[in-house]
Amino acid sequence: MLLLNLDFTLPLKNPVIIFSLVLFIILFSPIIFHKIKVPHIIGLIIAGTLVGPYGLNLLLRDSSIVLFGTVGLLYIMFLAGLEIDLSEFKKNRNKILLFGLATFTLPLVTGALASYYILGYGFLSSVLLASMFSTHTLVAYPIASRYGVTRNRAVLLTIGGTMITDILALLILAAISGMTRESVSATFWVRLGGSAMIFVAIVFFGFPFIIRWFFKRFTDSVSQYIFVLAMVFLASFLAEAAGLEAIIGAFFAGLVLNKFVPHSSPLMNRIDFVGNALFIPFFLIGVGMLVDVSVLVKGTGALKVAGVVVFIAISAKYLAAKFTQKVLGMTKDEGDLIFGLSSSHAAATLAIILVGYNIIIGETPSGLPIRLLDEDVLNGTILLILVSCAISSFQVEKSARTIAKLEESAAAPVVDTGEKVLLSLAYPDTVAEMVDFGLMLRPRKSKVPVYALHVVSDEDENASGQSSGKKMMEKAQQHAAASENELLPLTRYDMSISSGIIYSIKEQNITKVLIGLHRSFSATNFFGPVVEKILESTPEEIFVYQPMQPLNTLTRIVAVLPPNAEQESGFTHWLDTVTILSKEAGLPLAFYAQDHTLQMMRTHNEQDTALNGVTYTEFANWDDFLIFSKEVKPNDLFLIVSSRRGHVSYTERMTKLPYYLTTYFTKNSFLLLFPKQPVAAALSDGLAQFTKPLETAASAAKPVQSVVGYVKGLFTK
Repeated sequence: MLLLNLDFTLPLKNPVIIFSLVLFIILFSPIIFHKIKVPHIIGLIIAGTLVGPYGLNLLLRDSSIVLFGTVGLLYIMFLAGLEIDLSEFKKNRNKILLFGLATFTLPLVTGALASYYILGYGFLSSVLLASMFSTHTLVAYPIASRYGVTRNRAVLLTIGGTMITDILALLILAAISGMTRESVSATFWVRLGGSAMIFVAIVFFGFPFIIRWFFKRFTDSVSQYIFVLAMVFLASFLAEAAGLEAIIGAFFAGLVLNKFVPHSSPLMNRIDFVGNALFIPFFLIGVGMLVDVSVLVKGTGALKVAGVVVFIAISAKYLAAKFTQKVLGMTKDEGDLIFGLSSSHAAATLAIILVGYNIIIGETPSGLPIRLLDEDVLNGTILLILVSCAISSFQVEKSARTIAKLEESAAAPVVDTGEKVLLSLAYPDTVAEMVDFGLMLRPRKSKVPVYALHVVSDEDENASGQSSGKKMMEKAQQHAAASENELLPLTRYDMSISSGIIYSIKEQNITKVLIGLHRSFSATNFFGPVVEKILESTPEEIFVYQPMQPLNTLTRIVAVLPPNAEQESGFTHWLDTVTILSKEAGLPLAFYAQDHTLQMMRTHNEQDTALNGVTYTEFANWDDFLIFSKEVKPNDLFLIVSSRRGHVSYTERMTKLPYYLTTYFTKNSFLLLFPKQPVAAALSDGLAQFTKPLETAASAAKPVQSVVGYVKGLFTK
């Protein structure tokens, strides 16, 4: 009886049935169309056409579909800004400008001439219609993302060109719309330019402060995801308020959030998952609902307009892509990928046409309105959306697959370097920071294993140590899995924590060890017995980390090197590790060292073409170490390359580092790095001398007559 009470009249009105139907479309369309070698994006668009008002009329394109579709479109532009390589984007800005102007000008000129001379429209109508040819929507971007070619220069050029074409088309739309209402004046352009500048200033200078403040204080995964979405849609709203398109605001928000959301982080994984699983498919289904295939039988006028619109829009984008390919010396596949990404017309195109359709410029003798763009143009545009999205999807699928295979074959073969990373976990509230940092000590998608170790010591009188350690390991594994990384858990029972870590390093052949600084560190008890014993007993590369804020809120790495650092046997090993960390975290590097050390670093880093934003500053006198209290900013990671006693780069001045760090750098995240040694050093007095002279340093820090005397006193034995 209850089933009979349900309303099954078409179009469907029950929200449960509607949402269920959409979910099944999202689920089965890619599966079915994959069987016949058709891109899943085309499957979603065709499915939207079938169930839409011009097909089986199962669903109306009501406010809910429009809402989710708008979210999906903004999500695509947001992901484009979020996944882009900012350093490459800046490096190729002139090429982006070239392609943007080419892909805007060619369709504009050819489209205006065809509309004026072939279709017989007026000047304003022809220019507005041609501006629609110039725009494009990155409908096929998810395909490029799926093949992992989003950092290819062809994708970078197309994303940048999208912004240029949309902004210029928007200006034409604003000008023509104003001219039909006789409201265009110098004041109009000044107001538009001023509001756009204010919008850009708020997003690029105001948003980073808000984002950094939030990420420093809130680490909950759900809160961070909601916050990111809120910032994206706030930027989109501000763009509309400034007279720009919302997609520009979403793209700019992606650029700003780019350095706050590491590409291998759990947050990035959630952003990708939700967008590709829900919002973007909704947008594609909504696009399909716009398509009215019946326009083909509505008379020769509609067919003529549709034919001209489709031919000009596709061919002009093809010519612009090939022109860019030839001028910039790109490969044929890259040119085809540019054409595929830039040939699809959807949201911006429809927006321009609808504005032109709604502008009334007069009346017929019978009283009917004369529109700037008539119904034939509207129907032809709807057909263009279907054809261009199909061409775009097929082309991007083909080109992205080819480029991905070429990049894979050109990449250096994966060689087992024997590298292994070990994270020593001791405190539950620092697990996320330690895991994030540890995973970035290896190249992205590498096969280098990362181990998480918790030692249950016989010295621990707390019976709950085993239980808390198990929870900590589970949290570490979950955090790593959220970013699609594997963390190998190790739980060890030993007589002491230090011996447990030391023997785990030996048993697993660990090459990099990350240890958190103990909670009660001070100038006189800086490392504590655990780290001191590890440094005595193992020659491997050791990182001692003190996180004061999340890694994704840092702005750069400031690294200071001791004299003769380049003569250490592990010099190139740790330098490679630090550059990997810089690239994975997206942080620029600032090195301070002696001149001959910097020369060797420059020579070594020149071979790494992916490394950007590195500065080299000469620093030779460690007596002036306190200058870093001004050089190191609150959001910098302060990296100090140290050395074990008795090795070539060791200096007695290193005994003062604990005092400096606990006195002048209490608000900074800092990292102490001990290079890999060829054999374990037999230290007769261990690291005791590293901390004992601090009593002298502390007493020498009493009031003195001058700053010079104060600094000299710190180094007086």
